[in-house]
Amino acid sequence: MTEAMLKRYKVWDAPTRLFHWVNFTTVLLLILVGLLMIYKKDIGITSLEAKIAIKEIHILIGYIFTLNLLIRLVWGFVGNRFARWSRIVPGKGFGAVLSGYIASIRSGNPQQFLGHNPLGRLAVVALMLMLMTQAVTGLVRAGTDVYYPPFGAMFAAQVAADGVNPASLKPYDKTGVDAAKLKALGAFKGPFGEVHLYTAYALILLILLHIAAVVRAEISEGGGMVSAMFSGSKTLSKQPEDLDD
Repeated sequence: MTEAMLKRYKVWDAPTRLFHWVNFTTVLLLILVGLLMIYKKDIGITSLEAKIAIKEIHILIGYIFTLNLLIRLVWGFVGNRFARWSRIVPGKGFGAVLSGYIASIRSGNPQQFLGHNPLGRLAVVALMLMLMTQAVTGLVRAGTDVYYPPFGAMFAAQVAADGVNPASLKPYDKTGVDAAKLKALGAFKGPFGEVHLYTAYALILLILLHIAAVVRAEISEGGGMVSAMFSGSKTLSKQPEDLDD
């Protein structure tokens, strides 16, 4: 392959690239802190203060993660054409595009795309759904567990005993709390915690599969997929399938 046959295309705009790396960093940190929360007893973390502090760190990182995700959701409607949901979410005719891409891989002459390839589009949709699930369930548990915004004040008001100022309640402290209401809140928040935990496991698996797929595509298709998330540009050796989309 001669250098003259290569052509450079501007693909990812700055906000999309920024989202990617902020998301990568916050998700990695959330996973690490989450594992710390799960295995706290095994590593000798037993004090209530330490447990609450770890959860608060998890929540604060979660706020950055959620804000970044919200910005990306909006950017999918106003960003450049490669950042838009219309170029990512499968629509009419996607089945044929996906079949053609898979056939090209099997033939040993994989198609090249400026944006996400068809399998990448499916992965992005799955990832975004999981990320949104984590954001919603995480915010609910932040409110029920330590009375953090945006739902904390509402949940504190629900469990406060008669005549007690909800703002005076402290995490994991039953002082000023109505026992029956606290039990009801526990039943409410349980499913959110389970969904949050098991979606996190599924997210880890999908991230590993995503990384493996990127490595495969980088080797077999080229284009500099990883470097493009830094530079914003791809260098392709053939006519991209989505050049005129």
